[in-house]
Amino acid sequence: MPSAIKLARLGNPEVLVSQPIERSEPAPNEAWIVQEAVGVNYLDVMHRRGAVPIPVPGGIGLEGAGHVTAVGSAVSNIAVGDRVAYALGPLGAYASERAYPAERLIRLPDTLSFEVAAAVTFKGITAQYLLKSTYPVGPDTSVLMYGVAGALGQLMVPWAKRLGAFVIGVVSKEGSVERARSLGCDAVLVWGACDLPARVASLTGGRKADVVYDGVGRTTFAASLESLRPRGLMVSIGASAGAPPPVEVGTLNARGSLFLTRPSIAAHATDIAEYRERVADLHAAVAAGILTPTIWKTFPLGKASDAHAVLEQGLSAGPIILRP
Repeated sequence: MPSAIKLARLGNPEVLVSQPIERSEPAPNEAWIVQEAVGVNYLDVMHRRGAVPIPVPGGIGLEGAGHVTAVGSAVSNIAVGDRVAYALGPLGAYASERAYPAERLIRLPDTLSFEVAAAVTFKGITAQYLLKSTYPVGPDTSVLMYGVAGALGQLMVPWAKRLGAFVIGVVSKEGSVERARSLGCDAVLVWGACDLPARVASLTGGRKADVVYDGVGRTTFAASLESLRPRGLMVSIGASAGAPPPVEVGTLNARGSLFLTRPSIAAHATDIAEYRERVADLHAAVAAGILTPTIWKTFPLGKASDAHAVLEQGLSAGPIILRP
């Protein structure tokens, strides 16, 4: 019998409990998918904790890949037997089988495995819009990026380098330095081991960074602002250390007319045409060898709590997937 991970309440990883589910006929605009792999993202952790509200009780997960076994009466873009992947809601990707809106399903190239598709779609769309829409990274762009040794960094660093950027990576420990360098970082700084804004200024000839991608939040936010050039862009992409403190508008002015944004994947991939364009660009980057995603660890679906614990503790060194 198919199963899914359900949340009866918010809390620690132990609230992720596997339950049997019934197969059903897809609605007119849905497809039924037998999933081969499910992506695990830090946003899932935030959902589970309640930091980003979701309906409870209910399902969890925003990314998966598998094959289509049934389609609704109004579906025309995919067919039974198609290999597909998806990102974004409705929630419920942590499941062995599920119904999903057919218009959001993306056919997979034959060269892309279910496992890689589940590991790269959500994070790849994120990398794509951050580098091409949030800030148009190009030749000679100076980028400061936190968490470069992690799953998102694995995609953003080589893509930024291909676009011509000078990438300064920030890692949390000395043991991650070599991995960050292997991804293509021009310089790697260990958080807490140096005066970060001063080092960024030195590495950029005094100019500082054009754009900062900060997924840490509370502990790094002030240093990130100090690392920006006048009219530079601060991109807050997460809060693994807690939400950043409120910012006085005058602070942005005093530091050189800085720009500040908190982008989300929903705002960049809800529109179907935009979503498909971003995925097509992602698949092209993988096919061209710009991105070579490597899965760090695979957990059984029923061990989703273990996957969350590893991710939450900052122990992962790349994408994590679940196998139903």
